[in-house]
Amino acid sequence: MKQIKLLTEFITLQQLLKMENVIQSGGEAKFFLASHQVYVNQELEQRRGRKLYPKDVVQILGKEYRME
Repeated sequence: MKQIKLLTEFITLQQLLKMENVIQSGGEAKFFLASHQVYVNQELEQRRGRKLYPKDVVQILGKEYRME
């Protein structure tokens, strides 16, 4: 599980996807989420603007990320 250090109160799911090079631009987020299963705290998530806070766990393409 990869630890992601938050420098602000939260980041969005779209920002995480870009940070981890899963997508190249913000415009791709909607299409990526429509065609891949992404889980936030073990719940399927399709909102690119979902706010991620410390202790949230995100699963993307078989990898896990924990917000710190």
